[in-house]
Amino acid sequence: MKEYIINIPQLQSLTKRLSNKIITIMCWLMWAYLLLPAVILVKWLGGDAKVLKEMHWFGGQKSLLELLQIYAGTLVLLAIVWLVWIIGHRYCTDHWRPAPAKNVTDEELCEFFHVDAEKLQRCRTQQRVTAFFDEHGKIVNLK
Repeated sequence: MKEYIINIPQLQSLTKRLSNKIITIMCWLMWAYLLLPAVILVKWLGGDAKVLKEMHWFGGQKSLLELLQIYAGTLVLLAIVWLVWIIGHRYCTDHWRPAPAKNVTDEELCEFFHVDAEKLQRCRTQQRVTAFFDEHGKIVNLK
């Protein structure tokens, strides 16, 4: 896996970091929730006595098939929602973005990032540029 170019999460706002963590936890919980019926099915087919008793108590194979239909329907619904979201996001995102307020000149870029104009021009001609940052997120060096 490629290393992120800028990996300084402490520069993100508290709200963004907290929302990222909450979304990650929710996704892992959904993943576990969706895998649970598959695990129970494998244990049932494997002959686990505890699962066999529980399945008999809940109505046996008929009840399991009904639950598997609900499970499959949920997965299909999630896949459809996911695909609609991806397609909608891909085609509609450009229309929702505001137009840039103004064009930034090279002098303004150099002043804001504390970079020489010569380094900026050299970096534009290269295919790969490595930016080194200090602990406050300021550019220290470009290679």
